[in-house]
Amino acid sequence: MTEQKKTVVSARRLGLTFETNDGPVQALSNVDLEIKQGDFVSFIGPSGCGKTTFLRVIADLERASEGEILVNGTTPEDARLNRAYGYVFQAPALYPWRTIEKNIALPLEIMGYSKAEQEKRIEKTLALVNLAGFGKKYPWALSGGMQQRASIARALAFDADLLLMDEPFGALDEIVRDHLNQQLLGLWAETGKTICFVTHSIPEAVYLSTKIVVMSPRPGRVTDVITSTLPKERPLDIRETPEFLEIARRVREGLQAGHSYDD
Repeated sequence: MTEQKKTVVSARRLGLTFETNDGPVQALSNVDLEIKQGDFVSFIGPSGCGKTTFLRVIADLERASEGEILVNGTTPEDARLNRAYGYVFQAPALYPWRTIEKNIALPLEIMGYSKAEQEKRIEKTLALVNLAGFGKKYPWALSGGMQQRASIARALAFDADLLLMDEPFGALDEIVRDHLNQQLLGLWAETGKTICFVTHSIPEAVYLSTKIVVMSPRPGRVTDVITSTLPKERPLDIRETPEFLEIARRVREGLQAGHSYDD
């Protein structure tokens, strides 16, 4: 008998409207979505379609105007207070005057962990992101890809089950991006985290995800949820297989059906 996975994020008829000087702007409309424990869910759609906004609603950085959203069965505010998630932004956002280990320690300091526990968690997360031995370095001494891995380590340090990632590799070159995609899949397999991942790249979404959420232009709506049939083990050359290309075709058609390429 198949074990039922816990629902980590549940959105029902979710909508969000921003009030601006030029009038109301509807960012999200009637979003229905369920994310289960251990899922790797990518959100893809045109710029301004509400991908990042939806992540920010999960994180309680924005408040929905209508509908309901639950994170681990509680409100986003309660989830934030319970430290239910880690958040990785588009830029690493590391403090240049702190070493890498001190940057990773920051949320642990705020949460009141002992020095001994901080050191233990820092060592563990540096190893997880393949940065063991770089803890004493400052951010400016690391490459862009290494800085982003340090940012991921900081989000993992307090061991939240949910990881929210807002296009973390978008500014990196393709070779580095491929390498970090592979590392992220390994990290996900090792930790069993639930990951919500925003991207503009169809190949990246297909390569990483168990589910791909296709969103329409503003107001952002979910136009398709594609469940991947790819195996959990994914070498980079899987991107050349017919199965991979078929999923990519469906994502592309979903984007076109949502008029993502209209001027």
